[in-house]
Amino acid sequence: MSAITDFLPEHAGLLPKWLLFVSVMAMSNSVQAYLTLHYTKQVYLENKGEVTKLSSRTFGTWTFLSAVIRFYGAYYISNPQIYQLTFITYVVAALHFVSEWRVYKTASWGRGLAGPIIVANGTLIWMVAQRNFYVY
Repeated sequence: MSAITDFLPEHAGLLPKWLLFVSVMAMSNSVQAYLTLHYTKQVYLENKGEVTKLSSRTFGTWTFLSAVIRFYGAYYISNPQIYQLTFITYVVAALHFVSEWRVYKTASWGRGLAGPIIVANGTLIWMVAQRNFYVY
């Protein structure tokens, strides 16, 4: 167990650990985006035909880049620039998923879309509420 806890961010509170968890999950999502279209098609249910191998790999690359920034955010949460970059990754994610749902109509509310929207918006609220606690 200490091997796991030694790896966790040292900052107080749960936000850094949450950022690490989301980062690791996003990295695994990136891998699956390269290996299969199945899960990407779960997000874009309304237009599965537009989900191609290329779009899935592009989505995987974008997700991996966000995961790396969030990983740094977990460990360097008191750095204002890193905090802001991490925050921006969630803004971009929220805008992307909501626009695909409400503007472009390629996604519909369901299992594939609910998770990303809830995580992005919930984390944004959490980060706004806790900014002064973490950023010195």
